Amino acid sequence: MAADDPWAPRAERFVDAHYATLRGRVRLYVIGSHLREHLPPPPARLVDVGGGGGNQSVPLARDGYQVTIVDPSAAMLARAEARLAAEPGEVAARVRLVQASAEDAREALDGARFAGVLCHGVIMYVDDPRPFVTALAGLAEPGGIVSLVAKNARVLATRPALEGNWAGALAAFDTDRQVNGLGLDTRADTVEDLTALLAEHGAERIAWYGVRLFTDGWTPAQLGAADDDLALEVELQASRRDPYRRLSRLFHLVARCGTGP
Repeated sequence: MAADDPWAPRAERFVDAHYATLRGRVRLYVIGSHLREHLPPPPARLVDVGGGGGNQSVPLARDGYQVTIVDPSAAMLARAEARLAAEPGEVAARVRLVQASAEDAREALDGARFAGVLCHGVIMYVDDPRPFVTALAGLAEPGGIVSLVAKNARVLATRPALEGNWAGALAAFDTDRQVNGLGLDTRADTVEDLTALLAEHGAERIAWYGVRLFTDGWTPAQLGAADDDLALEVELQASRRDPYRRLSRLFHLVARCGTGP
């Protein structure tokens, strides 16, 4: 029931409307570019925890990866199912949909472990990141990649300030929480804190990037096609360079799990 699924009334708005905007396309393009630098080649097995409508992982299935999307929201998985129905049969056959939370994923997947564990823009919705990170690390096989995208706690004042919401900007300096565009309360992290949590589980950070700086709320939602392509490339360059990556709204942390048993 929708009352039990907070994403049910928001699924269409997030899966379709958000990713139709420049901000949404930047997120997919930048993170997708990073992933292709670090994931093992297809047909490696990936799990996308909180993967929702499959916006990030269905393109990976097109590339030949075997993808499991795990999400606690039936409404979000229904969006993924609809997306897969429009894909060629061989692509849809590479994707499995499983309804479960991150903490329950290992049991729901019968203890399976994966070459790549993706979790993008989900940890911001949990109050305590520790059990969440533990669950993600537990899904990775030895040598596997954990790809984690979180909200950047260092820059929460930026968006309200650029909107002219000075009271909101002032309050944001001393908090790690903020209501997002979907009207949901979110929590922010730092690169250092999540790096340390992953290291506790034998996952060593091998790279980190910014995600979305110049297109985060103060540029038009839609540009012309030529400008749109240029904006994607500018954001990709900014994601890899200081000081730009440090000022981005989100950050993308990539870690490799130990090769022991």
